[in-house]
Amino acid sequence: MTEGSDLPTRERRVPYTDPGTPDLRSPARYLWWLVRMQRGRILLGALWGSLWMCALMLPPYFMAQAIDDGLRQRDTDTLTFWVVIILVTGAAIATLGILRHRTMTLIRTDAAYRTAQVVVRQVTRLGATLPRKVSVGELTHLQAGDMGRIAVTLTITGPGVGAVIAYAATAVLLFTISAVLAGVVLLGVPLLALAVGPLLGKLHGAEGTYRERQGELTARAGDIVSGLGVLCGIGGKAAFGKRYRQRSQALLTDGYRVASFTSWVQAIGAGLPVIFLAVVTWISARMAASGTITVGEMVAVYGYVAALLVPVSFFIEGADDLPRGLVAARRVIDILKLEPDVEDGASPAAAPAGPAALCDPDSGLTLEPGRMTALVSARLDEARAVVDRLARYTDSDATWGGVRLCDLELAEVRRRVLVADNDAHLFAGALRSAVSVRDDHAAGELDAALRAAVAEDIVEALPDGLDTRLEAQGRNVSGGQRQRVRLVRALLADPDVLLLVEPTSALDAHTEATVAQRVLEARRGRTTLVVSTSPLILDRAAQVSYLVDGAVVAVGTHGDLLATHPGYRDLVLRGSDESVPAAHTTALQEGTSR
Repeated sequence: MTEGSDLPTRERRVPYTDPGTPDLRSPARYLWWLVRMQRGRILLGALWGSLWMCALMLPPYFMAQAIDDGLRQRDTDTLTFWVVIILVTGAAIATLGILRHRTMTLIRTDAAYRTAQVVVRQVTRLGATLPRKVSVGELTHLQAGDMGRIAVTLTITGPGVGAVIAYAATAVLLFTISAVLAGVVLLGVPLLALAVGPLLGKLHGAEGTYRERQGELTARAGDIVSGLGVLCGIGGKAAFGKRYRQRSQALLTDGYRVASFTSWVQAIGAGLPVIFLAVVTWISARMAASGTITVGEMVAVYGYVAALLVPVSFFIEGADDLPRGLVAARRVIDILKLEPDVEDGASPAAAPAGPAALCDPDSGLTLEPGRMTALVSARLDEARAVVDRLARYTDSDATWGGVRLCDLELAEVRRRVLVADNDAHLFAGALRSAVSVRDDHAAGELDAALRAAVAEDIVEALPDGLDTRLEAQGRNVSGGQRQRVRLVRALLADPDVLLLVEPTSALDAHTEATVAQRVLEARRGRTTLVVSTSPLILDRAAQVSYLVDGAVVAVGTHGDLLATHPGYRDLVLRGSDESVPAAHTTALQEGTSR
């Protein structure tokens, strides 16, 4: 095995290559930037495309010579010579075609992956800002459609340039035969392209509407799937399913409309050139019969027109691809122009060197260093807003060690303060890679994190253990297993401050109690916040803060708040009618026994 492949189950790491800084002033300038970033390859593609298309005009010329000088003169040697020339030319055309196609494939691939790189870089830069400004459906279609459309548009730079040159070369050859035929062909070919123009405009309008509605429907589908458990719980699955089907049927109508325009464009694009070829053949045959041109020249004209259909098809495709590429580029630059909600200032302050208190003045929450604190709220969005401020996902007056978070270097905050929630993405790949935050984890670290998250059984149940392939978002494991896999990753990161949002909501009581105890042990001496309403977790926290309407109204131990705050008691005990001491005792007993 080559170096770096000693572990077959590890994914190969490809060195990162800077894609460059895109020009975002307009969609056309973005496409031109893609051209400039591979100008050498573009020039080579234009060269091969031009040579290939011009070479297509040679066989008709050589065939005319073979007919007039060899066949009609009954000169076998001359006929043989021209036949050999035609065969050699055919081989050269095939070679040029291969080189052209190979180069254009590299150009399209470069454009698609360069666009993917700048988009991924921007997504990483935006971080938590992205979901607030871009829907899942928009990103899905950006990846599935727009990037490919941009790549196809760059075909214009190769065969597109070659089509123009081949068109000019054909004009010269036709004028040497007949000015009348040259005029008919050179005027007729543009008319063929123009005939498709109105339909292309309607097609692009219909496709734009279809694409927009498809993005909205995809986003709705993602929302339904992600909230399926809640919908089932409140009985809303049928209503949302019905609404989705209605929108899907409306989208189907738009799809039929797009298909109708597409079929007409393809039919006209394929049919008109054949009719035009028949007309030119008829005119040239009449001229040959009258002696205006020779039989060989008539065959050459037929061959020129037939070969000219190739650049004509590229003209039509280019007229179709360019508007689509500009629309796709517009969607890309719209995302690339987004700015994150938080950025570094001109002179970032220094972060605390060691453990320090993390405070959110807006809510009144304070996380004491080295302790596990629990945050309880009836509304998860309010608790999440507190977490966002403490993690500097939004700028606020939150402080860390007396220094405002918004004055600190953002990269340092991200390195030392980590939010772990159930929306965190799980990438496809080996389970080992999915939970690792770097490449040099010791075996003991991974085993300890698996134990703390009570995830050993997940590894044992998978066919290849840690080397088992995990699908994107962990679709091949259960919801509770996904939650524990995310927890393993968070514990392996070992940040100075760990903010856990509902880390055990999908677990059974026994597993939840074990996770709570082991996480407490694993994070001993480190600052940890757990957002939860589970008594099994709250009982183990050193301090519990009760959040109401975005503000902390009470602070104490779980037992203290059970005894003194009825609202807290109703929330965490789900409205139990037991007396406070009895309820507290029951919670303690359950936590201990489990």
